[in-house]
Amino acid sequence: MNAKESAREPLIRVCHLQKAYPNVTPLKDVSADIFPGEVISVIGPSGTGKSTFLRCLNRMEEPTAGEIFVNGEDTTAKKYDLNLLRRKMGMVFQSFNLFSHLMVIENVMLAPVDLLGISRQEAYEEGMRLLRTVGLADKALSFPDELSGGQKQRVAIARTLAMKPEIVLFDEPTSALDPTMVGEVLSVIRSLAGEGLTMLIVTHEMRFARDVSSRVFYMDEGGIYEEGPPEQIFDHPQRERTRAFIKRLKVLKIEVDSPDFDLPETATRIEEFGRRMVLGQKQINSLQLCFEELCVQTLLKKGKLPLDFSVEVAEAEGKTEVRVGYGGPAYDPFGDAEELSLRIVAGLFSRREHRFDGEKNLLLLTF
Repeated sequence: MNAKESAREPLIRVCHLQKAYPNVTPLKDVSADIFPGEVISVIGPSGTGKSTFLRCLNRMEEPTAGEIFVNGEDTTAKKYDLNLLRRKMGMVFQSFNLFSHLMVIENVMLAPVDLLGISRQEAYEEGMRLLRTVGLADKALSFPDELSGGQKQRVAIARTLAMKPEIVLFDEPTSALDPTMVGEVLSVIRSLAGEGLTMLIVTHEMRFARDVSSRVFYMDEGGIYEEGPPEQIFDHPQRERTRAFIKRLKVLKIEVDSPDFDLPETATRIEEFGRRMVLGQKQINSLQLCFEELCVQTLLKKGKLPLDFSVEVAEAEGKTEVRVGYGGPAYDPFGDAEELSLRIVAGLFSRREHRFDGEKNLLLLTF
């Protein structure tokens, strides 16, 4: 939390939230503060509790344990009025949930008239304003079945906004859409973000999450595994699972803890991994050469055990990186390499970097 956030009260405070089902516990321990005007994208692999998190926030799912405060009120308390919560917190779902027998404008007007008690004329005027906001004023008298998927989702957004919520939750709002319609929905959400509306968005659209968010929650292992500004999460993730997800890494890990390891078997593993990743034979040969000359002939002979050798292929960037970890003291085998074999290995990579954290050495080698 930065100094600016610590000086104001959170709009939502989540404390040790847990949600368990008979066979799985998607949320083990989730705590977070969400401040007014923030746009938070919630990302992560399938099955890590992203949608469950949102559904617990608006109490569509009953938390197993923990507390959720909205404007300082405990919404998990037994006597809390859930109707009040859902007026404050709107939700846009993957499916549009429009009433097919009502016209578009009637879908938008329904809840404000029935739940907020405003006049039909006022609801109509506000509904038309919102339809203009999402670019669908000309569809006001159409029925949902006459609309495309993207248009239906924009109507669903207008319907949610008609309740004048303080917070809007979006649960993968583009996942049910044809790719050609995704852009029109994301454009509407992006414009709402610019108006200062507090939003949490579960999304698999990484470029959109990067552009629109003030913070990003990466969910894994039953909680918020890493959170931070988009620049951190997408450019400099601090934790291994975040990094693997963002860069869509395919990883080969080789651990050597004895001089008597099986070198032919290891060379075969590198070959098979390279072929699965559709690497060229020249690059596969380079990986094998790197392992044999750097790890076996240099580091192993100097007693640098245990030794970790990993190859990471980043599908998102088309980049291959080798990481070699070994024990201290600080030692960079390329620092003053005189051996021809090491100079050859050094020439295989466009970038080399050596790090030492006081206990362990790490070489980063990028093709």
